[in-house]
Amino acid sequence: MKDLIVSKDERMPLGYTAWRDDIEQLISVSKLRTAISVNSSMLDLYWHIGQSILQQQKEKGWGHKIIVQLSKDLSSRFPDDRGFSERNLGYMKRFALEYPDFPILQVPLAKLKIPLTQITWYHHISLFSKVKDMAERAYYICETTKNGWSRDVMLHQIECGYINAKGHAINNFAQTMPPLQSNLARDIFKDPYNFSFLGTVALQSELEIEKSLTNKLTDFLLEMGRGFAYIGRQYRINVDGDDYYIDILMYHLKLHCYVVVELKAVEFKPEYVSKLNFYISAVDEYLKSPEDKPSVGLLLCRTKSDKKAEFSLRGIAQPMGIAAYETEQLFREVASALPQME
Repeated sequence: MKDLIVSKDERMPLGYTAWRDDIEQLISVSKLRTAISVNSSMLDLYWHIGQSILQQQKEKGWGHKIIVQLSKDLSSRFPDDRGFSERNLGYMKRFALEYPDFPILQVPLAKLKIPLTQITWYHHISLFSKVKDMAERAYYICETTKNGWSRDVMLHQIECGYINAKGHAINNFAQTMPPLQSNLARDIFKDPYNFSFLGTVALQSELEIEKSLTNKLTDFLLEMGRGFAYIGRQYRINVDGDDYYIDILMYHLKLHCYVVVELKAVEFKPEYVSKLNFYISAVDEYLKSPEDKPSVGLLLCRTKSDKKAEFSLRGIAQPMGIAAYETEQLFREVASALPQME
């Protein structure tokens, strides 16, 4: 009789939804494995072709003409495959030359062994011209894999100097959070953040910047990094009968906590820390559930003095980071020449 009980909402036997979800998960995992396998096989093939070209040119003295002819012959033999263009064969040769230990990229100084099959062929050929240093290239391969970046997103992060920004926000995490949590938090926040997607409009007030960030929410979340979930802008919270408005409230899925973002259109001032500290305390008191970790604050300013930021965080019991944000050069030049809204 239990098998005949029907869910009121689904009009299907009880347990069907969970069973269907399991089937969908199996399919998703299978598709992912297939995609990974196909990518690995393609990279393996391209490396061997590149290695063979290198070997023939070295042993027999063949020049570039042989690549031109090979491209014609392979394209004629495999007309449905566009991967054998003269340009792509050149990339295969470069691929084999750059990575003699394929399928592993070995970074001796850090003693790292990075599987090259973690990212696609199109990621690799883009990295050739953009990142020359092998250790830095290994870093971007790892970050691309971890964050699921497309090639365009990866290139954007390279152009924005992601490697020099990640984990560089001034913070007090080591003093206010358990070791594992503090290490994770330090790795999540950046300095500076790149908000070039705001364009060159000379925004002056925090409210206008907030509006622009939330109007371009996809770009904003992409710049914040994987794991951030947007909750609201000018989020109202009532403390002892008075309303206060948090600039941007977010939640981080890995930190398992609220992230209170305070945005300033001017240079950092020590008194901003006190206000952010107040907001973090209020969120912990009125929003945080027992399952959540203590909230974290992020203060974003147009510019900042690292030393002033460090001094301001001393003795602060709430975990918070302080970072600058950048916009397009013209925006910075125009904004710096104009009086502030105040």
